[in-house]
Amino acid sequence: MELNKGGYVTTLGPNGTLKKEAEISDEEENFTDEEDENSPLNTEIYGGSQRSLQETKGWDVFRVLPPSTDTGSNANQKTLELIMKILKVFAYLFTFVIVLVAGVIAKGTLLMMTSQIKKGRDVAYCGKDLARDQAFYAKLPTEENVVWTWCLIFTFLVPEIFTLFRASRIVLFKSWRRPPFSDFVIVWMFESFHIIGIGLLMFAVLPHLDVVQGAMITNCVCLVPGVLGMLSRSRKESKRSAKILVDIFSILAQLTGLLLWPIILAGKDGGSHLVWSLPVSLLLTSCGWWENYADKHSPFAIVKSLGRVKERLKRTRYFTYIFISIWKIALFLGTVFFIWWGIYKDLTPLFSKFNLAFGDHKIPVYSGPLRSSLVSDAKIDRFQTFEAQDAWSSTPSHVLTIQIFSAWLCYVFGKFACKICIQGFSFAFPVNLIVPVSVSLLIAACGVRNNNACILQGTLPDYLFFECPTGDFLNDLILSQHAWVWLLWLLSQTWITLHIWTPKCERLASTEKLFISPFYNAFLLDQGMGLMRRRDDEGDVKTEELELDIDATGDGEMGQYYETISIHTETSSTVPKTVKASDSITQIYACATMWHETTEEMVEMLKSIFRMDEDQSARRVAQKYLKIVDPDYYKFETHIFFDDCFEASDDNDEENVINMFVKQLINTMDEAASHVHQTNIRIRPPKKYPTPYGGRLEWILPGKTKMYAHLKDKSKIRHRKRWSQVMYMYYLLGFRLMDRPISVDRKEVIAENTYLLTLDGDIDFQPVAVQLLVDLMKKNRNLGAACGRIHPVGSGPMMWYQLFEYAIGHWLQKATEHMIGCVLCSPGCFSLFRGKALMDDNVMRRYTTKSDEPRHYVQYDQGEDRWLCTLLLQRGYRVEYSAASDAFTHCPEGFNEFYNQRRRWVPSTIANIMDLLVDYKRTVKINDNISVPYIFYQMMLMGGTILGPGTIFLMLVGAFVAAFRIDNWTSFTYNLYPIVAFMFICFTCKSEWQLVAAQLLSAAYALIMMAVIVGTALQLGEDGIGSPSAIFLIALSGSFFIAACIHPQEFYCIIPGLLYLLLIPSMYLLLILYSIINLNNVSWGTREMQTKKSTQELEEEKKEAEEAQRQAKEKSLLGLIHKTTAPEEEGSIDFSFANLFRCMLCTHRKPIDEKQQLVRIAESLEVLTKRLDSIERMVDPTGVAPGRRRSASRSSNRGAHAEHLGALTEEESDDEVQTHKSKDDHDAASISTQKEQRDDLINPYWIEDKGLKRGPVDYLDGPEVQFWVDLIEKYLYPIDADKKAQAKIAEALKELRTKSVFFFFMVNALFILIVFLMQLNKDSLNVHWPLGVKINTTLTDDGRLIIDKEYLQLEPIGLVFVFFFGLILVIQFTAMLFHRFGTISHILASTELTCCNRKIEDISDDAFIDKNAIDIARNLQKLRGLDGDQESENGSGGDRIGRRRTIHNLEKQRQKKRAIGTLDVAFKKRFFSISAEAGVEETPAMSQMRKLSMTRETIKALELRRNTVLGERKKSTMQTLGANNEFNKSKHGPRHRSSTALVDGTAERIFTPNGDTNNGYDESSDDDRMTTRSSVKLHPLTPAGRGGSWKEVDNTRKNSPM
Repeated sequence: MELNKGGYVTTLGPNGTLKKEAEISDEEENFTDEEDENSPLNTEIYGGSQRSLQETKGWDVFRVLPPSTDTGSNANQKTLELIMKILKVFAYLFTFVIVLVAGVIAKGTLLMMTSQIKKGRDVAYCGKDLARDQAFYAKLPTEENVVWTWCLIFTFLVPEIFTLFRASRIVLFKSWRRPPFSDFVIVWMFESFHIIGIGLLMFAVLPHLDVVQGAMITNCVCLVPGVLGMLSRSRKESKRSAKILVDIFSILAQLTGLLLWPIILAGKDGGSHLVWSLPVSLLLTSCGWWENYADKHSPFAIVKSLGRVKERLKRTRYFTYIFISIWKIALFLGTVFFIWWGIYKDLTPLFSKFNLAFGDHKIPVYSGPLRSSLVSDAKIDRFQTFEAQDAWSSTPSHVLTIQIFSAWLCYVFGKFACKICIQGFSFAFPVNLIVPVSVSLLIAACGVRNNNACILQGTLPDYLFFECPTGDFLNDLILSQHAWVWLLWLLSQTWITLHIWTPKCERLASTEKLFISPFYNAFLLDQGMGLMRRRDDEGDVKTEELELDIDATGDGEMGQYYETISIHTETSSTVPKTVKASDSITQIYACATMWHETTEEMVEMLKSIFRMDEDQSARRVAQKYLKIVDPDYYKFETHIFFDDCFEASDDNDEENVINMFVKQLINTMDEAASHVHQTNIRIRPPKKYPTPYGGRLEWILPGKTKMYAHLKDKSKIRHRKRWSQVMYMYYLLGFRLMDRPISVDRKEVIAENTYLLTLDGDIDFQPVAVQLLVDLMKKNRNLGAACGRIHPVGSGPMMWYQLFEYAIGHWLQKATEHMIGCVLCSPGCFSLFRGKALMDDNVMRRYTTKSDEPRHYVQYDQGEDRWLCTLLLQRGYRVEYSAASDAFTHCPEGFNEFYNQRRRWVPSTIANIMDLLVDYKRTVKINDNISVPYIFYQMMLMGGTILGPGTIFLMLVGAFVAAFRIDNWTSFTYNLYPIVAFMFICFTCKSEWQLVAAQLLSAAYALIMMAVIVGTALQLGEDGIGSPSAIFLIALSGSFFIAACIHPQEFYCIIPGLLYLLLIPSMYLLLILYSIINLNNVSWGTREMQTKKSTQELEEEKKEAEEAQRQAKEKSLLGLIHKTTAPEEEGSIDFSFANLFRCMLCTHRKPIDEKQQLVRIAESLEVLTKRLDSIERMVDPTGVAPGRRRSASRSSNRGAHAEHLGALTEEESDDEVQTHKSKDDHDAASISTQKEQRDDLINPYWIEDKGLKRGPVDYLDGPEVQFWVDLIEKYLYPIDADKKAQAKIAEALKELRTKSVFFFFMVNALFILIVFLMQLNKDSLNVHWPLGVKINTTLTDDGRLIIDKEYLQLEPIGLVFVFFFGLILVIQFTAMLFHRFGTISHILASTELTCCNRKIEDISDDAFIDKNAIDIARNLQKLRGLDGDQESENGSGGDRIGRRRTIHNLEKQRQKKRAIGTLDVAFKKRFFSISAEAGVEETPAMSQMRKLSMTRETIKALELRRNTVLGERKKSTMQTLGANNEFNKSKHGPRHRSSTALVDGTAERIFTPNGDTNNGYDESSDDDRMTTRSSVKLHPLTPAGRGGSWKEVDNTRKNSPM
């Protein structure tokens, strides 16, 4: 170990290379970590569990507390959460009511239909209007049987046609697979059985049962599912015997329906066929749900084979059901016709009487004694025929519509309940209640109807009612017909469909994951919904059931037993055996790009990262210590890529140091952490890495996630945002994934679950926003990217404008793209990209394309985010938008900055959309989500963009005419002049003057627009509300207002709408012209600022300026006349005229600047020195001959220290001269030696910068260094500043600009010309508007009344607006409504109702902990209050301020030592001190636990889990120390750290200074091993591997300064 001058300790690195670590200065001596031997459970973070301490001086105890006010992404979160909880409670209740009511209506209308198809049925008829002393009965004619038969057929056809349509659409426009023939035959067989059974049940059984019996018998269609479910129970299933026993009882209960009632009903009049038709129909009907109950894990071969068919059907279903749906329709019609023929012996009436049945026909009515009962057909002729009544021809259509709509509504809301995770209460409960409620209502309705046939007169036809039981039917039903057995059927159905009460599917799951059938069952709605809801046979995964993956691949995933997979998908059981469970864990890499962000912007971004770190830590420790499985668990890592972050050093021009922005990032870390954790904490200084591209800084955050800052040196690697994206794509997905020594199957799974969260350096977001995007990714594997709702942050009028613009763009445009196709741009400021999608062909590799053509600079470099999404779309991936995922970004606040930003956005947007539209055929073919109608929609938008300037110009022309009462030509001229002037300025002047002109014109147009708005309002007053302008204005403003209302949290965004209207000419006319005319300007335009340049760069710029001045002079007229004028001459009197001539009087030579002369002398001396050194090396190559070593001082390059030259002129003695020579030679040799020792990969100059806070120095592994070298060499080498090439590109860009401007000008000129000429001839080309007609009446002298109608005219300009923009508005508004419904579903699915969990369901204490484990962990790990720093005295009341102990708090703060906070330490300190007897300590974090309704029993359950963790730790420690421990046998054993054997009652000693220690516990924690990258190490793992002992290692560690 050696101490160097720079304050660094040089040690031997792991590769045998020199490793430099910062020496601890006196100032930072107390900032080092102390070895805490008494905290064995604290992992090695910040040097273990050690607390980094810093004492505060007495005079410096005054504090700035972290702000408690929330802004940005934190603002109004509590209010929003409360609103969403209230909304979810409403969703619970509303969905429950809709599913139950709609299901009961669907069941009732179905039984109404089946009651009317019984041949010769007679119904009690209300005859109070006919005769009061007789009873009347209506006998249903054949026409009624025909019409209700067709209603039942149509009821069946609706869902089947929708299934056919869905299957055809997916097969035609998306991917599909063809099933094996055997699978097709099995599906065909079961579906055929089901259709035959359902036909028998509807047309042969239910018409001969009363409706109460019919409703009851529908609970008896679960026989085959019950049998298959019993046979599918695996031997590994818990409590298998008890479950099988209940299965047997359920099957026997179902069999009673097949055997008991057929015997009872056999003697009923006309019911003899029920002996065979009832059991056959029930048995065959139950075959329709075989798929959901067949399991491939069944011990029975036949069931296992059916389970395999079920698995294959997940991929082949839609292709299969194209044919199966057609077959089901045909078979059902055949079954119906066969049954009809069996009853009527003739099919002709079913078709010949179709029109008559749905039209007017007569109903025969019979009269009889008043108190007589219904008679049979044999005796009905004895009654006197009274008269035939007219039938209600529209009733069957109305009942059919109600049945179809109610069934669809029940299914849709039931599926909605499953999607938003309210399935138990709002799906399972009402579905099981439909039959009991229907039976109850039918019994009541039949009882009332039997007592009074006129009860529903006027509402229903008197001849139309249910087939009701007669007499004392309630007692008869219970006693004689044994209807009590229905309760057994209901209970058995509930048991067989028990899985719907305990759903395990993820949020917003697709229909395919929720149901086995694409649509509902028309006749058995409630039974079908329960039986076709997928069973999640995988069950919950417990942490103790996960394997400990310890393999030899170098993964180091020792501690993954608590890191479970995020969700068990349906394909999780089919993955190869080489794939580990941990490979499916969601891995999120936050990749931020930075350049010249302000302090405030950096703090907001860092706060977001710290929140993610805190959230990930809570999920990790909840799984590790609370023993739960978190389906939303993820790994997290942050990478910040700093562009152009080096500048010339003030001390040495030849060396670079980090710039002010990197130092700003380092200095804001503590501030951001203190904001998030609400207490003053310090983050450990970053570890520094020299890299081939510049440098790297590494932080370990309080939650143990890592954050890297990659410092890019533009002289070593290509700069700009796109190349930073290439860096992190190839590093994270190429090097850290594809280069891992693991199987390709594991790489496939890891890539599928790896996501890149792209961020800007000023973004502000919450963890829940990221989780919502991850939910979208899990829901759809074809999703390549997802973006959230971006909110602009800032101040001033430009921010107000962007607030409204962003809102409308997201509410309407992005929502429309999401619904009818794909989002075209997922902004890089906050988006989530799937790693596997980026790694696909033609995406990541093509993204590295160097810009060689002018179009590339516009499409690739100016709009890199949109181009990346275009590449994903062209590869078939989908891009989505989540309105619930909010992020906040700083927007341009000045007019110039805004215009420059849009100058970059507008051309790149047009270029990328045109690229997609030109190649639309191939994109439509490969991408299932992009269709021809969507392409047509984008073409309309592109046309609107291109014709935008012309459209706005025509709008201004028309507005001038209406507002200022001038003619068309005058208005045209007034509007043309400023536009032409602005275009001239844009072509001839610099950007600064163009922006000045744009500002002036924007202000003028804003005033004009206000006048136009007032004039339009007056015009609308004259024309009325029915005029085209009024309708369009109302529709536009109304759509905006409704959009704001359904986005209540963002309603304030509509307030700047008036400003948006005032700036329409500026943004859609001037901005488009400015962007197109400046197409050749490819600079970034925002955040640009002057950087410090080296002396060499300044000299080069000076020489270039002088050369340019000389060339300009030579090209001038004076230069042509007088070629010999020396550039050094100037005149005492000198004047010129526009470079045409120049007159100099009293000429003389320019004075030579002394500094310039010194610089030239120094340069000459350096040249001479180099020549002398070269001569010496040639004369004496070995360098052994004595002689003077000449070396030039580097300071000569900086130029011009006069004392160096002054020594040449002074007279000195020989000894003095020799002394100076020796000293100079020694200094030069030292400088030369120092220069030779500089290596950018070992000891670069920047690494000694004090702004880096003296963190330790480390080095990249050899493979990683080689990766960066190869990547830079192939893709990211700096582009040399070739003047000729740059000039050529500039000319090409100007040519592209010229072509684009000419195209835009001609298209808009033609458009303006055509529409304006039509406007001039509006008298003959107008369209009469049907609304707002003015009627003038005139009474002539001769008494005649003349009525004259004055129509409003829709002029050509108005016609363009109404039909073009009106159509776009309708499309966007409709799509927004659908998207908003999906967004609300997403939010509701993510909202937890923790306040009433125990009231809603009776759960155990362990279940309560499982449900709230994340919140418990989040509160236990809070840093605030850990050391009693309850900084809560923020009250403003007089009494509270008076009682504030300010001096005591300051003194306490002085005595307390500041600590680097670690969330693990905070969690463990509280977790291991929990006691049910003593309760929890009174800290702000623990006081939050009371909000979770934690009782003493719950805390006791928590204490039990703590003891379990302690026991496992103790067992692990003993295994580590055991003689049979395989780690002790290995050549490279693990390092050990001190540990304490913990048992009950000793937890208090963990944090006491005199606690017990155990020196054998493994120091390397599980969590640290989890973060170790899997790669082949080229160096020994530990010093012990080189023969050292563990004792020596420990001594070495203790003696180390860090």
